[in-house]
Amino acid sequence: MGQGFGLGNALGDGLGDGSLESPKQEPLRSVHTTSFPKLLNEIGASVLVSTYQAGKLIICRSEGETLNTHFRNFNRPMGLAANKQRLIIGAATQVHEFRNFPEVGKSVDETGRTDACYMPRTSCVTGDIDIHEMALGTEGLWLVNTRFSCLCVLDGWNSFVPRWRPPFLSGLSNEDRCHLNGLALVDGKPKYVTALGETDTRGGWRANKKSGGILMEVPSGEILLRGLSMPHSPRWYNGKLWVLESGEGRLSIVKPDFSGTETVAEVPGFTRGLDFVGPFAFVGLSQVRETAVFSGIPITERLTERICGVWVIDTRNGKEVAFVRFEDAVQEIFAVQVLVGTRFPDVINDDWKLIGRSYMLPNEALKDVAPPTPPEEGADPEKEDKSVKPDALLPESPSE
Repeated sequence: MGQGFGLGNALGDGLGDGSLESPKQEPLRSVHTTSFPKLLNEIGASVLVSTYQAGKLIICRSEGETLNTHFRNFNRPMGLAANKQRLIIGAATQVHEFRNFPEVGKSVDETGRTDACYMPRTSCVTGDIDIHEMALGTEGLWLVNTRFSCLCVLDGWNSFVPRWRPPFLSGLSNEDRCHLNGLALVDGKPKYVTALGETDTRGGWRANKKSGGILMEVPSGEILLRGLSMPHSPRWYNGKLWVLESGEGRLSIVKPDFSGTETVAEVPGFTRGLDFVGPFAFVGLSQVRETAVFSGIPITERLTERICGVWVIDTRNGKEVAFVRFEDAVQEIFAVQVLVGTRFPDVINDDWKLIGRSYMLPNEALKDVAPPTPPEEGADPEKEDKSVKPDALLPESPSE
């Protein structure tokens, strides 16, 4: 595919949900290869990217031959779990769930391009548990609770419900003792996790972050692989276990006997966030700042200039296919999620007028909806009370 470039400008267009520390409102720009929107067109997809550092959800969608990067504000968004019907975002102290109201998209975008419109349904307050990766499994939503070093679920009542933790931990503690961060499901159940250390003290993983990373099996708790450099984003795909060796800036495959990893591609950034479509891997890259957390790891020694963006790698040969690079305000990203079957989605998180007049009802209730009352003769349409006029009455979402 071609490697030409396109240049895009975008400004955040949503209000945040209340931030403990608001990110600076700097210009948000992106540069991309012409092959990036072309690939999205070919696979019929869009890409969601979370950046906790900039406080944004980035929606990457094809607009002809260029890439449209659309920004929505959230309070420290990290983990993402999404499909055509649902979008779930793990933020600083809450988990936000959105549902696709496709009919609302018609009122958002008169051009008819918007083919999915995610509207807020619920928010669950978790407290500051430092949510990292999330995944939708056969038993619902799983969260990596990094603050308490465990896998957990939500029940709508408690802050979280712990389900599993590494056996080398002596108990639950909000001290980020091993920096549990990544989760891979197999057949809809948690199977593999990554952590930055095999430690049981407050922030103990920091002492050997360069090579103290581990890959573990769930639920046995067996450590399958040691000596990794800040591993993230384990994934089971096409019969192989993939992992990002973030400290090395690599996309790798774990050897079947767990004796090590095989490098598929080396990219110019700290790798974190991974999704697959066909033979293509969508890999998140971060610049990583010169802080104590990231100092001394291989990639900061190998590259003086690191890039933030999403790289697309052909897993058959390790070649770069396309990329989008974020500039200025966006320097670190966390999650990358490809939405197949949705080319031009939108997420509504702050248009309260639109949210207030959009409704989703059960199928049975829709049968009982009365036709709208016709306006009085001679009434001025400009003065018509539209406060309860629905933009869309939608049936309940089909099961996924």
